[in-house]
Amino acid sequence: MQRLATKVACLLVLVLAVSGCDRGTPLLAVKAVAAGVPSLAPFFDERSGLGEDAPDVKAQPVRGSLQQGDTPGLYGGSKQQTVCDVKKLKAFLTDPRNDQKAQAWARALGITTGEIPEYLDRLTPVLLRHDTLVKNHDYKKGKAVPYDSLLQAGIAILVDRQGQPAVKCSCGNPLRPFTGDTNRISVKFEDGNTEWKGYDHSSVVAVRPAARPLEKIALVDVDDPDRGINRPVGTGGAKDATFDTRKTEAVPSLAGKTFGEARRALADKGLATGYDTGSMPADGARVTATDPPAGTELRFGQYVMLSVAEGSSPGGGDTTSPPPSEPSVSGPSTPGTSAPGSSGSTSKSPSTSPSTSPSTSTPSGPSTSTSPSTSTSPSTPTSPSTSVTSSPPTVTSAPPPSPPPPETTSAPPVTTSAPPPVTTVAPPPSTESAPEGPTASVAT
Repeated sequence: MQRLATKVACLLVLVLAVSGCDRGTPLLAVKAVAAGVPSLAPFFDERSGLGEDAPDVKAQPVRGSLQQGDTPGLYGGSKQQTVCDVKKLKAFLTDPRNDQKAQAWARALGITTGEIPEYLDRLTPVLLRHDTLVKNHDYKKGKAVPYDSLLQAGIAILVDRQGQPAVKCSCGNPLRPFTGDTNRISVKFEDGNTEWKGYDHSSVVAVRPAARPLEKIALVDVDDPDRGINRPVGTGGAKDATFDTRKTEAVPSLAGKTFGEARRALADKGLATGYDTGSMPADGARVTATDPPAGTELRFGQYVMLSVAEGSSPGGGDTTSPPPSEPSVSGPSTPGTSAPGSSGSTSKSPSTSPSTSPSTSTPSGPSTSTSPSTSTSPSTPTSPSTSVTSSPPTVTSAPPPSPPPPETTSAPPVTTSAPPPVTTVAPPPSTESAPEGPTASVAT
């Protein structure tokens, strides 16, 4: 019996040792927030008409859990003007009677209470088209209490000039970027937020700020996906312009470009950037292929999967997922552009088969093709000089050692021959496009 107990104990130790890696990286608890479900500790009474969710919006699949705020089709829109009442929110926050709540609200967003009106004027109401991870805030005991949450598609929010979620419309709760690992989360459905139909843990998205301030945001009408909406930043719908999302654009030639350059080129054509790696590639990573290949016609918001070379610059991704910055409302905004509304779409969907044809788009990348120059390393004359040092013991046995002295004169050539390889390696054109090029990050 004792022997059996010992075997069982050993087996348990083995099981614990094998599973130790998983327990070393625990999942991050994330609270689910369903569309239309009121918060238990909101900043504002959700019955006040501050904003309304669209409960019937189906979450769209994503091709990469981190997406920038200017990704075409990331957000949806509606012609209804009741999505978010910014004027009512501003009136509440600037009312002296609500000063304590306004201070907590402003601190959560990194601004002062005096900056609230101007900050709100720069926000734009949209509807989520994806189940979206954010850093949410409750209002408890006079303070903003942060917590990680997953907002269901269809929830109305306000986004800032870089497409970053800033406020949940129905309750006014401030939102900040989700900074955890999107692949290591455990979503908790509680407090009336039951698991919604169509929820897929592999299709959640976290939004990173666009690399440049936007002038307008290209939305997809949640009531009519064939209609796009170009909404100027800081407006609520009165100045919307519509476009046809069925109009197609050809996938551009991207092989040889950096990931950051390729993403910007796709956004300019109204196409979304996809990737199948665990994390977003560095902006300096070199694109090797696209799926579908260059020339394929796609409709607005469809994904183009980018394959990148391994071993890219580790620092190139800093521009894709910067740490949450303090929202700035001072100073003029830099003109920026989102996906042009004219960019459209077809009924064609991206091919899922691996494409090798992108190699035809390599003309943009010849600069990285030549690297053989590194093979010209300093010559080995140093090894004969070591034999000269071993010859003195043999000098006592015979006069012939006189020949080695001439070799001692070869020692200086070692010092004189060393510089030439350095100078001869630099001139070849290959160094103009040395492999280090891909490591240079390109800011978007």
